[in-house]
Amino acid sequence: MSIDETLERARVELLRLSPADAHAAAAEPDTFIVDTRPSWQRRAAGEVPGAIVVERNDLEWRLDPHSASRIPEALSTGIRWIVICDGGYSSSLAADSLRRLGLPRSTDVIGGFHAWRASGLPVRHPRVPTRPRRPGEGIPEGS
Repeated sequence: MSIDETLERARVELLRLSPADAHAAAAEPDTFIVDTRPSWQRRAAGEVPGAIVVERNDLEWRLDPHSASRIPEALSTGIRWIVICDGGYSSSLAADSLRRLGLPRSTDVIGGFHAWRASGLPVRHPRVPTRPRRPGEGIPEGS
């Protein structure tokens, strides 16, 4: 199966969100936006305010509530994880992986950060990109 077929197959099960819908959903209980973009992309383009930064290679371990390497927000399989990447491609694959892991409310943002920014949604430009979340760290203030 090609990557395009894999992506299409992954998206069949996802209830993908527009940037505006993702922004609104982030205010709901047990719902978090997770930014998987590397620091160089976040430094260049900005960050989604309040998003949890988790590098893609750590994603499943940080969000699985059964993992010893989970972050504090990963309390149950009922958490709604909204994954955002740069263009909305790798986030679909990541959200599908989370769903297969047993996190059925996982989804992603259509068009990724590019669409978020183009929609005029809030973007922050910290002097230093937010550090990816690690296990055992408390929830940062202002999140």
